[in-house]
Amino acid sequence: MLRLFLRFHNKFVNEEKEFAKKLRPLIGFTPSNLTLFKLAFSHKSNPSDKAYAIQNNERLEFLGDAILGTIVAEYLFKKYPNANEGFLTKMRSKIVKRNTLNKIGDKMGLDMLLQEYSQTRLSRSMLGNAVEALVGAVYLERGYTGTKRFVVRKILRSYVDVHELESYDDNYKSQLLEWCQKNGQTVSYKLVARYKFEKRDRFKVAVMVDGKKLATADDFNKKSAEQMASEKALQNLGIKTDNGEDHSENGEMEEEDDD
Repeated sequence: MLRLFLRFHNKFVNEEKEFAKKLRPLIGFTPSNLTLFKLAFSHKSNPSDKAYAIQNNERLEFLGDAILGTIVAEYLFKKYPNANEGFLTKMRSKIVKRNTLNKIGDKMGLDMLLQEYSQTRLSRSMLGNAVEALVGAVYLERGYTGTKRFVVRKILRSYVDVHELESYDDNYKSQLLEWCQKNGQTVSYKLVARYKFEKRDRFKVAVMVDGKKLATADDFNKKSAEQMASEKALQNLGIKTDNGEDHSENGEMEEEDDD
């Protein structure tokens, strides 16, 4: 009863009712705890002199990551009753990987809320983090069943083409490793530099094939930097990626600031 009253209050009376109004199309309901959902869009890089910077969305991101992985696993398990573990694992990875979540966050328009509650320059990786944090906030508000409904209806069915993902592969590290194994070569990754950029750690990674540096890439996430470097290495080797793109004449891609 109290939660119902709070939801009514937040929808019609609370001074933050405009925030609640923005949330409703995203999550499908008016939450009783608006502070929790504000926290989902508060990045750790907020200036320390701000009151809301005492907390950030990292804990919600941690929780949401675990819940999202479980819901996606259950969804795929039921959707593909005859699929083996390897297929299900790859499909789950494609959906919950950082690049996919970044795209989902962008399509959901989470950048607008991040700009409002995070006093820092936005990067694509922050969008994916916000998706996970939002899932964590919904879980604390509605429990597993309510969160599963939100993820399936508002995320998977709205922004993920599962059938397209069946044949799409943008795991460039895996593709490069497979090529090296077929050709009797070794592949490794070297952290070239770690530095601060706008108060955040940024990583520069080099990919080495038989000890020779083929490409480098910078990103706020080390694993993402390795993927970007692997894609450039595939391009420089003139190898077609599994998604059908031929990069043999493109040369080295322009490095991006964002994840």
